[in-house]
Parts: sequence; C-alpha cells; structure tokens
Amino acid sequence: MSEWRLGIDIGGTFTDVIAVSPDGMNRRSAKVPSKPAEPVQAIVEAISAVDLAWDEVSEIVHGTTIVTNDIVEHNFPPCALIATTGFSDSIEIGRTSRRALYRLDLPPKVEPLVPAALRFEVQERLFSDGTVLTELTETEIDRVIAEIKKTGVETVAVCLLHAFQNPAHEIKLGDRLAQHFANVSLSHEISPEIREFERMSTTVLNAMMMGKIRAHLQRIEETKAPDSRVHLMHSASGMATPELIAERPLMLAMSGPAAGALATTEMARALGIKNALTFDMGGTTTDVCLIVDGRAEIAANRELGGQRIRLPMVAVDSIGAGGGSIARLVSGALEVGPRSAGATPGPACYGKGGVLPTVSDADMVLGYLNPARTLGGSVPLQPQLAEEVIRALGAEMGFDVKEAAVGITRVVHATMARALRKATVERGLDIRSFDLVAFGGAGPMHAVEVARICGIRKIVVPMFSSGFSALGCVDAAMSYSRQFTVSMKSRDWDQGRLDALLRDEIDTLSKALIEAGHDWESLRVTHTAGVRYSGQSYETPIHGPAFADPDQLGAQFDAAHKAIYGYSTGETWELMTVRTEVTGPGRGGEAAEIVGGTVTPAPVGWREVTFETGESAKTPVFARDALVVGEVLQGPLIVEDDWSTVVIPPRETIRRDATGNLHIEVDLQ
Repeated sequence: MSEWRLGIDIGGTFTDVIAVSPDGMNRRSAKVPSKPAEPVQAIVEAISAVDLAWDEVSEIVHGTTIVTNDIVEHNFPPCALIATTGFSDSIEIGRTSRRALYRLDLPPKVEPLVPAALRFEVQERLFSDGTVLTELTETEIDRVIAEIKKTGVETVAVCLLHAFQNPAHEIKLGDRLAQHFANVSLSHEISPEIREFERMSTTVLNAMMMGKIRAHLQRIEETKAPDSRVHLMHSASGMATPELIAERPLMLAMSGPAAGALATTEMARALGIKNALTFDMGGTTTDVCLIVDGRAEIAANRELGGQRIRLPMVAVDSIGAGGGSIARLVSGALEVGPRSAGATPGPACYGKGGVLPTVSDADMVLGYLNPARTLGGSVPLQPQLAEEVIRALGAEMGFDVKEAAVGITRVVHATMARALRKATVERGLDIRSFDLVAFGGAGPMHAVEVARICGIRKIVVPMFSSGFSALGCVDAAMSYSRQFTVSMKSRDWDQGRLDALLRDEIDTLSKALIEAGHDWESLRVTHTAGVRYSGQSYETPIHGPAFADPDQLGAQFDAAHKAIYGYSTGETWELMTVRTEVTGPGRGGEAAEIVGGTVTPAPVGWREVTFETGESAKTPVFARDALVVGEVLQGPLIVEDDWSTVVIPPRETIRRDATGNLHIEVDLQ
C-alpha cells in the first residue's frame, strides 16, 4: 500500500480533492460535482479524479457540509429533550431578543428545536455550585424513559440544570437512556458551560445530527480500503477521529470553512503575512475569516441558521453570495442572493436546466469564464444560455446584456465588501492593514474589485486556490478543543482548584490523541481564558493566559479590554471560562517549489472582457504554470489553470512566487 494522503472538501456545488505523495513533493488536485444524496460516492469519484485507487491511499481527511446544510435548511429529525423540572421550556424561551429588531413582519424568533410534546422533565436539582439538592431516583428515570418510548423517537438530548458543575445525574440518566435509544447526547459532554439556553440548544443540535452522521461514517467504513484511515475536519481547524465525531457530530458545523482558515494560516506563516482576511467564494456562499498575528479567530458562541451553538469554532462569517447566487428584481431594485441555484440545476451556463440568472452567468457574459472550459471535469459551459437569462433580466431593467451583467457584479461585490468590513472595521480593526487571501471556485475572479471597495492593496491567490480548503484538510493536525466554566473571582482566587480543573481537561482532551498513536511528549497544549469584570455579560478572550500569576492575568485582561473597548477600569474581575486545545504534531511542512516559465509567456488566448467600470478590452489569457517567478505583469489580463480563473483589471499588477502563489497589487488611485 502506498502512503498517499488526501484532503477532500465536499462543498455544496463541487467536491475538491488534493492528493499528497509519500515524500510530500508531488501534489495533485481535482474537482468533481458534489452528490448531496450520496456524499461517499463523491469521495470515491474524487479519489479516482487524482488517478488513485482507495487502496493506494493511507489517509483521507475530509470536510463536509452535511451538518451545516441541515442546520441552515432546518432539516431536523424529531428529538426528545429531558430537562430539570421547570426548565424544559428554556429551548423555546431562549433569549428575550428579536431576530430583526425593526422587521415586525418577520417572526421574532425561529421555531423552537423541540416542540412541547417532546419536552420531558425529571425531578432532580443541583445548587449552582453542583451540590445535590434533590437526588435523581431510578423510579424517576424509569418514568421518563417510558414516556419517551411512547413517542417513537430514537434521539434524546439531556440538559439538566448546573450539570456542567456536577454531571453525576446526567451520567446516571445517560447510562440508562443508552440502553433504549439509538442517539443520546449529554450537555456536560458537549458544552460544559454556563448559559442554560445555549448549552441546551447545542446539546439538542448535537443529538439531532447523530443519526445522519453515523450513517455517513458507516457508509465510509463499508466503502473504504481496509487499511486506509479516514478522519474528519472539525470546526476549530483540526482533524478528529470518526469515533469522536460519531458522538459529537456538531463539531462538523463549520468543517469546510475551518479547513480554508487553517490553510490560510499556514500560508500566511510561510509568506510572513501578519494579518489576513480569507475570501472564500464558492458556488453558494462566501466565507470570511479573520487571521490576526498569524492566528485564526476562534469563537465559542456562534449562530448558524438562526440556531445558537456554543462550541469552539473558527469565527467565519458566511453570506449568501456565490457563483450560484440568483439575481432578480425586488420592488424595482436589483438583488443578488441569498437564494442560490446550487449544484442542481445550477446556473444557466451549466446547461443542467437552470433558467434563472446568477453571478456565474454574469461572469460568463463579461468574459471572465472561458467558454471552452469544462467545470469539475464534467460540466461543459454553455455561454449562449447565460446570455439568454442575463438578457431577459436586463430587459426588465432597461439595460443591455453586458450592462445587466456589470450591475450583478457591482451588487455582489458591495455585498461581499460589507462582510469584510463587518469582520474588521466593526471590530475596531483597520481593514487596510490586512492582505486578502482569495480562493474558492469564484474568489480570484472577484477579489480585485472587492479589495478596491475596501481599500485593500494586496491580494494573494494561493496555489490550488480552487481547492484550498481541501489543502487545509490534508495538512491538518489532529486536535481537540473544548471550553468549560470556571467562575472564579480575582479576590477569591483558588489556584489549587484551577490547576485541578486544567489537569482534568487536558487529560480528557489528550485521551483521543494518545489512543490514535500520538506520544504525550508530542502534544501541544494551549489555553484561552474568558475574563470579564464582575457584572459584565460576556468575556474578553486572553490568549496565553498567566494562570499561575493572577496579578499578571489581571494585567493581561486590562490590556486586552482597553485594546478592544478603549478603556479599562482595574475593578474586580473574574475568570469565567477556559478554552483548552490539545494538538498533535503538525504535518504541513514547507511548500515545495513549483517550476514556472523561463521567459515571458505568450498568451494562450484572447477574449473580450468587460470590467466593472463598464469598459471592454481585448484581454490576453495566460497559463498559470507558464508565468515566470518574480516577473510583474500589468492588467488587463486573465490567468487560468485547470480549476480556477484570476481576473486582473486594467492598472493592477500580478506576479508569481516560487511556490505557485499569485500576488496582486491593487491600484487604489
């Protein structure tokens, strides 16, 4: 058996694959259509697309949108919820805030994850410090199991009051439930933290995802080569074993975007880039993530599809703007997205029956896309169909076909620029100090105009840009992270208790890595503290906290609070949470040099391209692998490889480095 390693990212439209040879020097890339109904078949086809058989592959790390899509589309199987008496309605009460403050025509909240008929309560109670007030009896457990059985559900979530302080009752209940129900999720295992609603929502979502993910993992096990290993990319930019994911499938909620953020972090380190913004534009969404001081931002309290998730996840902002985003008139104004044509039928130019105009159709009309190209190796483009749907939309607006296409790109660029500003300016960061890293199937086509709107001067289009998230998968280290509640005030500091909590958490998270074959000495442990002034609602993250010196930790907190909010008070503070991450050895290594051309390349073709200014030009097209390392070319021009297209408008410049990355300088004059 050879030792090829594969990263496979299953997206909404295409599945990307990167294969790395045993010596790390040979890398192959490919793209195949995704199969939402048969994701394992997409994996099989991806392996074949890089000219390998599964028995030649030692390991696959794959990202998936299965969990993401189900949450966004509210595709939830029935799930029973068990809570402490008096608290089962917390899942419906939630937080007393509206989804859209000034939209009275919209429901104030999303529908509760669990209907009233599937909420059950047990007589038990803990004090806030975890001491037992009312014991959970065997009679009470028998009663609630019998009641749930009458409903016919196979999935149960358990969220008892203060279980994160003392899980004894949840463990006792969980042991009995596992004897009767296929899928059981316990809150102290999934999200051992304060904030009852978020913990309950997270536990329920985890339970709901169990059935589908376990079936997916079983299908992989039945299909894969006997000696080949499969791991999955989780939301905090690491890989996890199938055994852990089977118990905690919600870890996959931001699987694909996390892989892209990891690949960006590794590339930024290699290129000496301190601050970067990811710009991952695919067929359905554009994902934006902040990389500051070489570290991807991790958040432990996110919202996805209107649902609260309290797990460590890469802080990715996703917007409904991608190549498949549908353009239409709404009350006389042009709107692009969030509705998408997806993979089926897809944009009109795919020739699969799509009849609505999309961003990809506009790209086709403007000359960005090569009309002779076959996307993903199986989708021949149909420029005449793109022109028909854009012309029809233009007729409604009183524009010709190219004016309508330019209008679509201007709208989608403005939408994506707002997402970039949200990730930076709204957090007090100067967006002009960031480099834009553009990848995904459509990112390099639109990056320059988006950067211009935001005042960003430098863009990097990485090697394997179309499958960059798959590259993040193949280079991922095994890692696990979790956040737990401490709730310790600075004036009541208990160093012994804190040290014991940290030791227990490290042991818990390390167990899976050691079972996977890693030595304890090879593991790297990092902590992030969540600290707040007494009385504040939310915590300030402190990286590399000085746990052994509370005075120093207080100084770190004051400095971080001042940097974010502009002031610090020196008041009593409290350590509320600790996020611990245990990581195995890295596997990325240094990128191999990729041979380029030795003389200025001749264009491989010319085509008429219309840019956002409305001006058209006969534009040269260059093959990416023929560019000379270090040579600067000035736009207008287009650079193509097998899977991606880079559009360089007039006045902008581009150069290639030794490892195949493209560097674009944006003229902001």
